[in-house]
Amino acid sequence: MNRVAVIGAGTMGNGIAHVFARKAWDVQLVDVADGALRRALDTIRGNLERQVRKGSLTDADRDATLARIHAGTDLGAVADRELVIEAASEAAPLKFALFGELDRLAPAPAILATNTSSISITEIGARTKRAPQVIGMHFMNPVPVMQLVEVIRGQATDDSTTLLVMDVARELGKTPVEVNDYPGFVANRVLMPMINEAVYCLMEGVASAEAIDTVMKLGMNHPMGPLALADLIGLDTCLAILEVLHDGLGDPKYRPCPLLRRMVAAGFLGKKSGRGFYEYAK
Repeated sequence: MNRVAVIGAGTMGNGIAHVFARKAWDVQLVDVADGALRRALDTIRGNLERQVRKGSLTDADRDATLARIHAGTDLGAVADRELVIEAASEAAPLKFALFGELDRLAPAPAILATNTSSISITEIGARTKRAPQVIGMHFMNPVPVMQLVEVIRGQATDDSTTLLVMDVARELGKTPVEVNDYPGFVANRVLMPMINEAVYCLMEGVASAEAIDTVMKLGMNHPMGPLALADLIGLDTCLAILEVLHDGLGDPKYRPCPLLRRMVAAGFLGKKSGRGFYEYAK
């Protein structure tokens, strides 16, 4: 197995394409927008150049990695792929529609994986005729750096699919952890309530954003404070995940903070928009 398609060229998609190409996989990177594909290739090139400057990568390795990534807008590029990883926006209707199309276009033996951080793998698989071959493959951001991959089994995902995807993650140099299909899985079921509570602390005037983040960094030994992390993830993504948790588990402890909703409504989405809990140079 060495042919993968990555659907979605955003932050997660370009990182996933990067790590597969570095491990000598042939990568088809697909997005609806040419501009997104150009930005993705620029990001990958920039990250590889950084490695060259640090001496951890040769010029030849950089060029070979880039040569393995083929970018385009045609979803039909999945027709000869053995593994397809969807990394589109965190919106259930979009993912459901995409998986219906991927099921139609990808070869029958292909595994269809999703990088969703919260949406039900079982529901996604039910939109296809190959639910045993549908699985969650949740990478962490930034993908080239972070070691964890949550491997999420849907209700119908079979053992052979799970074992193969675990092996692929290890081949990429990652550490796969198998979890079951519940809202938010493990990573976001634990992380998002912490971020949400930090936003409540800010809204209620308990402390400034800088103070809240400093407490968590120095007091809890977190590498990044929860509000800065929310800005990195994207406040719209955080809100979407909290809504999945709230709807799926029905517990008021997952209710998104009104300040988070207001910031998303204002377009203050974090680092990607230049403003969230902090301001960023564009």
